[in-house]
Parts: sequence; C-alpha cells; structure tokens
Amino acid sequence: MTPFNVLLVALSFGLSARAQSYSATYLPSNAPNHSEKGQTGTNKCGTAANQTSLCQNAYLNSLDDFCLFAPPKPGKGSDIGDSEQIEVSWCMNDGYGTRLIPDGSIHGAHFVQTPDFVQITGTGDLTSLNIPKGDEGGELDPHGADGNGNPIGGLVFSSAFGQLEQLHEWTNFMSSTEFCFRACKPGPKAPQWCEHVYDLLGCEWNMPANYAAGTFEQCLGDSGLPMGVYGSSTFEQGAPHTPPPHPIPKSSSCSKMSTIKNGAIVTSSSILPSTTSASVSTTTSPSSGPSATAAGKSSGGVLTIALPGWERLVVTAGALLIGSMVGAVIVL
Repeated sequence: MTPFNVLLVALSFGLSARAQSYSATYLPSNAPNHSEKGQTGTNKCGTAANQTSLCQNAYLNSLDDFCLFAPPKPGKGSDIGDSEQIEVSWCMNDGYGTRLIPDGSIHGAHFVQTPDFVQITGTGDLTSLNIPKGDEGGELDPHGADGNGNPIGGLVFSSAFGQLEQLHEWTNFMSSTEFCFRACKPGPKAPQWCEHVYDLLGCEWNMPANYAAGTFEQCLGDSGLPMGVYGSSTFEQGAPHTPPPHPIPKSSSCSKMSTIKNGAIVTSSSILPSTTSASVSTTTSPSSGPSATAAGKSSGGVLTIALPGWERLVVTAGALLIGSMVGAVIVL
C-alpha cells in the first residue's frame, strides 16, 4: 500500500470514528446509567427532582421548561473551567430527576425556536447553581477534548420539533451572571449551527440574541447565520482579528411572561414540602433506575433519607423515630 493510500485509510478511519462517537440515540426512558466512559453522574435519572441529583440529562423545550448545566457542588474547583467534565443538570421543572433552578435565580430569559435550533439566553444570579461569584465561565458541549463531552455523558433532549428526542449537537455557555444554550435539530447541518470551537468568545458572540434582564419572552425566529461563518470564509479562533458577532436574527410571534418559576421551596441540599403542617411527607423514587441522590442529607431542621430503588422519607427532625425490620419500614 502506498503512503498516499495509507493516509486516505487513516483519514477515513478518523472521520468514521468521530461520526460514530455521537451516533447512539436515547430517550430518558431507555438511557443507560452511564452513556460515556469516565462519567461521574448518571443518565438514568427517574422523575423526582432532588437537589443532590447527579443527573446529566438536560431539556430545552420552552421558556419555562429548560435546563442548564452547572457544578454539582460549591467551593474550590467549582468554576466552570475546572468543573466542566462533571456538571449536572439544573432545570426549571420537576419531573426529570434533576436539580431544580431555585426561583429568583433567573432575572431574564429569552427562548427562540428557529427552523434549525432552539435556544435560551438570559441573565441571573447563577451562584445559586454553585457557580462562584465573578466566574466568567466557559463553554460546554457534547464533544470535549476527549470526545466524551463536557460534561462527560451529558445528554440533551427536546420536544420542540415534535416528539421528545435526543439532540446530539448542542452548546451551552455558563457564567455566574449569564447563560446561553442552543440545541440543534438533527440533520447534516446541525454541527455547523451548534459549532463548539469558539469557546473563548462567550454567549453574545456565539449566540446573538436578547439577554436583557426583567424580560421573559418566547418567540419564533430566523436561524440567522452560523457562528464563525462570514460569506465564503470561516473564522478561526486565535486569528489576529476577531470579527464582530452576527446581527441578532429576526423574531416574531413573541409571547411574554411576568417571570418564570417552579414554586418549589429549594435549599442548598433539598426540596422542602410546600405544606409544613404535616409531620411526615412520603414520596416514591422512580423504579426505573438507581437514585441519583446522596443519602442522609439534612438542612434547615429537615432530614432527608434517600433509600435507592424504593422510597425516600422526609421527616421533621426530632419528631419521629425511624426503625427498620425485614421487608418493612416502621415509623414510630
């Protein structure tokens, strides 16, 4: 075999390997515990929200039904650049087995659906999602330096284009005050519309849109131009001159909300019952997979015990004694 033929085979193998890296397609109902080697969280998330969830499934459906990837814990090493491989999903809605975005965290949000992608942009106090104050953030995507994604094993789902489906191409920028998340409709141009190589240029360059605080709106929109494409030229990050961002694409059919919220009483480690008069509140964990929560967390006088695989009891501390016997739990 000539050196030229060897090169062609090598290139063909490399392109084929890259194409196959993201070919697996899941739904939340059949996602495995881990979709990538080295994953610290899970894709088998169940449905019950929990503030210690390690779920790495995100959803991008509408203005008040979206998720963001953010660190699993606060403190040292939780800036986006250091924690990008282990981020977990924080969502506006319950029902996904993820953590909930605390009400009041999002100060403005703008959802747009185009023929080629869905996108949410906005501002807020994202320190409530464990991002350190002042962190200028970074970019998350399904590729990453090792091909396993940042976060490793992160999956994105949407029902914006019809039935719920996995969107293989997406890009999510996060900082302590700003966010943007685009997920692209499956098709040959999805990688171009969700380009991930401009990680140093931030939200407003990659996803020109409305980022104003105090406004919550959902619109239909034009796709505009793919990031980095200027006529017949494609910009390469690191070039001596960085071109300006594209103009904000036109939008229409906008509807507004006064705010977005889930109504849950969220602390740093738990979701408290909405009614405190009852001494015991019992919820059943999903039977479809292992719990993505930590056991024995306590906060604010409420003890949360997560029993993987069958049930979680939330008990007012000091009020009850929990004892166990074979095949049963007796609450005295």
